[in-house]
Amino acid sequence: MPNSVSTRVQKHRDGLRAAGLRPIQIWVPDTRRPGFAAECRRQAAIASRSDDADVTLNDFLNTALDEMDGWD
Repeated sequence: MPNSVSTRVQKHRDGLRAAGLRPIQIWVPDTRRPGFAAECRRQAAIASRSDDADVTLNDFLNTALDEMDGWD
């Protein structure tokens, strides 16, 4: 007789716990909510302006990119 879904799920969770993992619950923004995309664009524009104003950051990022040549 096949195991019930709840038995299989519990066995899987027990295995994860035995591996040292634990379940957690996180709350994330609802990407389906009206206005979500507009808020993302707004925050990205703020971050972009901030990055553009930071010459030290731009130099650091350009150096890091140059050092990545040949990475796979």
